[in-house]
Amino acid sequence: MAVIWLVFLIYPVLALLRSTAPVAWIIVGWVTLVAFIVLYVAGFMHGMRGGGGLGKTPSVRQWATFAALIVCALLSIPAEGGSALSFLPFIMSFASYGLTRTWHWIATVGAVAVTALCVFLIPGGIDYLSLLAIVGLLGVVNTVSTWLIVRSAQAERLGLELATSEGREAVARDVHDLIGHSLTVVGLKAQLVRRLMESDPERAKAELADIEALTAEAIAGVRASVTEARGATLVEQLAASRAALESAEIRVRVEGAPSALSPVQSLTASWILREATTNALRHSRARAVRVLIAPGSLVVEDDGAGPGDREGNGIRGMRERAAAAGAALTVRPLANSGTRVELTW
Repeated sequence: MAVIWLVFLIYPVLALLRSTAPVAWIIVGWVTLVAFIVLYVAGFMHGMRGGGGLGKTPSVRQWATFAALIVCALLSIPAEGGSALSFLPFIMSFASYGLTRTWHWIATVGAVAVTALCVFLIPGGIDYLSLLAIVGLLGVVNTVSTWLIVRSAQAERLGLELATSEGREAVARDVHDLIGHSLTVVGLKAQLVRRLMESDPERAKAELADIEALTAEAIAGVRASVTEARGATLVEQLAASRAALESAEIRVRVEGAPSALSPVQSLTASWILREATTNALRHSRARAVRVLIAPGSLVVEDDGAGPGDREGNGIRGMRERAAAAGAALTVRPLANSGTRVELTW
């Protein structure tokens, strides 16, 4: 996207080609123009890869790039004259998307003020009236779009925190119920063993065996709950599902990338994928499974026996997971044979 807008630097290019300034300044103009393009594109790439901007603290490199962009624009003035104003929209956008909200306003107000002064105070400045309109309009667009992006990111983080919190509460309840029940039974049996040790040693041994079995069951339940609480990412679940299916000699084809879904959506999608994989392994007798990931959707298809007439606990659990995440789940048979599980937001 940063590269697309560079087409508007055609005006500084034309100004340099027509410039009557000394050759030295024209050479400086060409050098600064090329440097501006490189810095602008590299700065945007660095920012989008974690360098800062849009609610994140900018790195030192981002600040240095911003300063260098301004210097390049200033050095081009002797050769380009008023056409150097064409650099301002790029400087504004870099401040809006790559720096802080404060610098968005500083750059926007500064660019509008500088352009307006040139238009109304410099002889012949009226020729750049259209550029003043573009700078003003771009200021509005940048203000609205960056605000929406930041709010969307905040909402997504809150949604992820809420989903994680709800998941932890559910696991905590499960562990509490499991441990509470198991320890109650173990305590009662331990008391019984103490009374039977002398009067009925054989029965005491049997009760001890029950205590051992209950303890093992409780440990297994706690481990399963903790594993679920860790919440494998969609990338990890894709790898786990592929390994499980291929070990059962079921071909797997994945289309799309996990990054197509937001973090909140990925959390729910990993749960649905895990359950769909389990159903394919246990019930479908499938020979191939296809996983399709697209923005706002996850589809799992197999060529097995189909979903059947009765809906089991697994599918009901998937529907509950989807509903809790604000998504819709559909499970239906395919035209020839097989099952299609589709999760959509």
